[in-house]
Amino acid sequence: MKQYPQRLHHDTPGWVKDGAVFHIRLRVAAEQAVALTDSTLASKLLGAARSYHLSGDWWCDLFLLMPDHLHALLAFPEEPGMSVVIRNWKRAAARLQGVRWQENYFDHRIRNRAEAQEKWWYIRRNPVVNGLCPSEQDWPHWWSASQSAR
Repeated sequence: MKQYPQRLHHDTPGWVKDGAVFHIRLRVAAEQAVALTDSTLASKLLGAARSYHLSGDWWCDLFLLMPDHLHALLAFPEEPGMSVVIRNWKRAAARLQGVRWQENYFDHRIRNRAEAQEKWWYIRRNPVVNGLCPSEQDWPHWWSASQSAR
């Protein structure tokens, strides 16, 4: 039987252009007691996402919280790279807000503008599809640098 590695490696290949956007999904651990959408926690997590954007740790096209996971469309600087930035953000959220995360995360590189738009709407519709609100406009737990600039 084939053996699989215990950890996934999220190093961005050298041929991926700097500034490429990735769909990132982080899940909370089973023992996480408070939903990410708890108003106090959500406010802090969205503030931290905005802070990382403003400090240049990542470019945040979209950051959306669900009760047990989050979705984001993010671009990362070449140094220190995606894995380090995600790890640091998760550690800070764990230390400062008490979030218990699952190990690792999902990432998918967005390859073109059409895919970026498709992922944007997939993420924005996630709360609607899961029956948490009637329309995207009713979901308060999201932030976008592109939408904030308008």
